Amino acid sequence: MSLFRNAQFEISIAKPSGLPPPRGLEVAFAGRSNAGKSSAINTLANHTRLAFVSKTPGRTQLINFFRLQNGAVLVDLPGYGYAEVPEAVRRQWQHLLEDYLTRRPNLIGLVLIMDSRHPLKDRDRTMIGWFAPSGRPIHVLLTKSDKLTRSEAAATLAAVRKELAPLGEQVTVQLFSSLKKTGVEEVERVVGSWLSDAPPAPTA
Repeated sequence: MSLFRNAQFEISIAKPSGLPPPRGLEVAFAGRSNAGKSSAINTLANHTRLAFVSKTPGRTQLINFFRLQNGAVLVDLPGYGYAEVPEAVRRQWQHLLEDYLTRRPNLIGLVLIMDSRHPLKDRDRTMIGWFAPSGRPIHVLLTKSDKLTRSEAAATLAAVRKELAPLGEQVTVQLFSSLKKTGVEEVERVVGSWLSDAPPAPTA
């Protein structure tokens, strides 16, 4: 069975104090508000409405937890970087994201979603900067690859890999398309290896 298939919603939280006790290994999904994160999660889970897809980027303001069949947790982080979000809300999101990424004891890896047409924006680099010192793996998903020609997609993939090469094997990069449903098996293989290699999650 697919790693992400049959994921079940558990809880949404709006501030670090609301985080549930660590129960099960967690894999976080993060990305800019218009990068296609919700669509990617829905495609992986084979569910049209598991993660809310808004026509207004920046609407998802909560951390959402989805329990997988194997007991692990997919954690959908708030989208970031959308210019029309009020500054106070942006600061709140930043605190929530940074706190979760740097302090969550059972977080084993980060799937970072980027639009393949606009990869490695400043806040993408900020996210990598927060998480990379942990030594835990980062998998970059270059979404909407169907909107690029084959040569453009290959060039983008090579450029992103080159820029992130100083982080070595900690970072992996792939192309992904929710529309064409391409790249699903690669994501499952990468995240599956994280789960199989990780020590047991701490208990509350």
